[in-house]
Amino acid sequence: MKYLLLIYHDERAWDQLGEPERQKIYAEYRQLTQEIIESGQHLAGSQLQGSSTATSVRVRDDKGLMTDGPFAETKEQLAGYFLIEANDLDEAVGIARRIPSARVGTIEVRPLA
Repeated sequence: MKYLLLIYHDERAWDQLGEPERQKIYAEYRQLTQEIIESGQHLAGSQLQGSSTATSVRVRDDKGLMTDGPFAETKEQLAGYFLIEANDLDEAVGIARRIPSARVGTIEVRPLA
């Protein structure tokens, strides 16, 4: 089954990290990505640009409404994702727990329809 692991963290906290700390976290991400590629579970994944680059689109009464930024103001912002193949939810959660941002943010695990 395919699962989307949505990675949320506080962009302000990320911006306050020093470059050595960021590089350490990036190295952890590269290691995890390599491991799930080698296991055959990695289907796709990417870091996203900051939420300030987002455009939200809504259609109400057949009229399109676009606003800059994310849909809602939240403490944590969507920062990236992994699309994986896992045997079940427990296996997907096991991978989600290994994502570095899980230590300071939230990983939403959602099966694809």
